Amino acid sequence: MKKGCHSEIVAPLHLDPKTRFLPSNSVWLRDFCFFTRSNMAESGEVELDYCPRLICKENSGYIKKLSTARLNPLLPLNFNHEKQDMTAQKNMDQMKNTAGKARAAFNSRKACSLEFRKQQLQALRRLLTENEDRIADALHKDLNKNKLDTRVFEIMGLEGEIALLLEKLTEWAAPRPVERNILTLMDEVYIQPEPLGVVLIIGAWNYPFVLSLQPLLGAIAAGNAVVLKPSEVSENSAALIKELIPKYLDKDLYQVVCGGVAETTELLKEKFDHIMYTGNSTVGKIVMEAAAKHLTPVTLELGGKSPCYIDKNVDIDTACRRIAWGKFTNCGQTCIAPDYILCDKSIHEKVIERLKETIKEFYGEDPKKSPDYCRIINTHHFKRILSLLEGSKVAYGGQYDEASCYIAPTILTDVSPTSKVMKEEIFGPLLPILTVNNVDEAIQFINQRDKPLALYAFCHDKKVLKKIVAETSSGGVTANDTMIHFTISALPFGGVGNSGMGAYHGKFSFDTFSHHRACLIKSLKMETVNKVRYPPGSPEKVKWIKRLITKQVNFGKLGLVFFGLLGALLAVLMKVLLLH
Repeated sequence: MKKGCHSEIVAPLHLDPKTRFLPSNSVWLRDFCFFTRSNMAESGEVELDYCPRLICKENSGYIKKLSTARLNPLLPLNFNHEKQDMTAQKNMDQMKNTAGKARAAFNSRKACSLEFRKQQLQALRRLLTENEDRIADALHKDLNKNKLDTRVFEIMGLEGEIALLLEKLTEWAAPRPVERNILTLMDEVYIQPEPLGVVLIIGAWNYPFVLSLQPLLGAIAAGNAVVLKPSEVSENSAALIKELIPKYLDKDLYQVVCGGVAETTELLKEKFDHIMYTGNSTVGKIVMEAAAKHLTPVTLELGGKSPCYIDKNVDIDTACRRIAWGKFTNCGQTCIAPDYILCDKSIHEKVIERLKETIKEFYGEDPKKSPDYCRIINTHHFKRILSLLEGSKVAYGGQYDEASCYIAPTILTDVSPTSKVMKEEIFGPLLPILTVNNVDEAIQFINQRDKPLALYAFCHDKKVLKKIVAETSSGGVTANDTMIHFTISALPFGGVGNSGMGAYHGKFSFDTFSHHRACLIKSLKMETVNKVRYPPGSPEKVKWIKRLITKQVNFGKLGLVFFGLLGALLAVLMKVLLLH
């Protein structure tokens, strides 16, 4: 049997149809289902939502519905090992072929042409323009997004990124001259950006188009071949991406792989020149571990609990409107959404009241009826979010409907720092409010936790804001607003520590997917000057080497003429000195 198949079962398994968990010490999913490790519950059990579909398909008589199934080591459960081996081998062969095809296409050097890259970027722009209604329909089915949100949060940013890349690509891809020392002042010394090779991009489900296609834009602009794996959780969006990409882009250089854990697991076994993953930190570690086997560099766009501090000296009405917008957009399923509020005790009640008013203003008395309010992606995340309510007081909201995966915008108070809702990223429409005595206490609270992807602070006093920036660390920070820094292409978007590594957007995307090659094109002239570094050595030569190498030179065209004359004089001087 192949490694990772169910021949590794160490105890008989039995299906209990009344529950839905798999004991975490079971090893039969160790290699097939690495994503299950990201769903570890405090009870030591692993939810099955991310298990490979083939298990359900091949054993439909035993596991009729993934969300209501439990396996435990009580009575035997027979699996068709031969069928699963064949399926696993098929997945393995498919991923090898996909990676191999992309590698062959990259080696053809087709993507080296800047004109070709621009054509592909323009084709992606046409994809967005010609299929906006279909994109909106897929997002509505997956997340209940309306057309306005589709345009604002998914399409406009991509269109802006394409325009920037088309405008700047020639400049960014050009050699970048650097400072020289006197020994190389007559030579060409520059950095040449070049493609990394074949890139794997693993997208996310919460913004399935922008979080898959925006990294793709940077990889294309840098001249790479790409294997794109959209998230299977937003299945309608993934299917549309799979359909549209080959219609608009080069079919060999840019390939899309759909599927679940089994496909992703096999993809990660292949050698890539860079991997970019957007998701949670647990899976990020697994991706990084797989990449390490090939010494493949990674960009990890993860998440975390992004704090939001509200100072007592601030316009609370404005602050609460901007916080509510950032928190409840996409039903809270945004990696840079404010995760919790820290506010001065003196304004605690006022913040709650203003947030209530703002939610009603945005979504009406019943947000369930609002066309502007999204839904939780699936029942797994719906139940996960509801479980976070344990031990917290609901000040507003709290209504839910499992059938439609609806959870109302919810404000929580009397929240303990050790409560369940404060132990993990919420990624949903729950907003805990904690009180602090002053900004120093808020800074201490933030610094006692993992570095977040984003940090927000609302205050009139710029000295206080600068203090927060100086004394904390996060992927990004925005003062007096939320999430807006994501829209600025001139800023790097990425995390630090547990919230990720690396960054992209704009030129940072181009640089992330490029190798910055150090280049020195040396002249064969001025050999007299270069003799100072040849044996036999002498104290006098060492002095000259120090002068020639440690002195950095940065000059323009006029300086080039001057230093050319200086070089000639140095050559004559060195010849005289060496003769003596």
